[in-house]
Amino acid sequence: MKALVSGGSSGIGAATCLRITEAALARGEQPLIAVCGNELNNGQEQVVRSIKSMGGTAIALAGDLGDPDVPGQLVAAAVAEFGGLDALIANAGIANPGQICELSIEDWDSMFSVNLRGAWLLAKASYPHLKESRGSACFTSSMSGQLPHAGSGAYSPSKAALTMLAQTLALEWAPEGIRVNVVSPGMTHTRMTEKMYADPQIKKAREDIIPLARIGEPADIANVIEFLVGPLSGYVTGQDICVDGGFSKSILSHIPGRPSSKP
Repeated sequence: MKALVSGGSSGIGAATCLRITEAALARGEQPLIAVCGNELNNGQEQVVRSIKSMGGTAIALAGDLGDPDVPGQLVAAAVAEFGGLDALIANAGIANPGQICELSIEDWDSMFSVNLRGAWLLAKASYPHLKESRGSACFTSSMSGQLPHAGSGAYSPSKAALTMLAQTLALEWAPEGIRVNVVSPGMTHTRMTEKMYADPQIKKAREDIIPLARIGEPADIANVIEFLVGPLSGYVTGQDICVDGGFSKSILSHIPGRPSSKP
């Protein structure tokens, strides 16, 4: 399994690198993972060391996906090192909360340049290699791309657009045998949310509205990503799987006038 994981230095991306490694080794395959981050750091190096300690092969690549030249460079570097590509995991993303009408053009453009354009350019650069391997891609969107959240700024619009990008690619790439899917995390412990969930009251309030009564962990999302790019999902493409402990469905069950299963 030759995979490139953007946003691979921490959180969901780091967990995904390790889960893909574990699953490939269990199948008797040699995992070759390109761990990509915005810049080289200790977290990224730790992920690389962990993969190697498990018996896999890994390289650390760095670059700002907001730069239109970087996505192609990352893919080219991974392919040069591994001799091809079986899976693209477009996981990198940024968030900058705010009211829509209070956003600057710079805020809007920076969110879309990383969350949407960066993923699109990674996909474009990966396409010929995924075509050759009849590989797969998974895009990390968000529950916020399915349900509107006031105050999310350009984050929700960019993630909704990302989901549509991935599902359009799924149709366009299907004739080449390339599968494309989306995972949409709900409330999850990551570096981006750690300060918020460090507040016990906020954490408890969030847990109380999630049917499974806990905040998600990066491994919860990584398990689904590995399934979507692995061989067990060989007949799955164009899907958006929301990994949120049932939260989005609980919202639907509380819509006034909606039939209830309760007596």
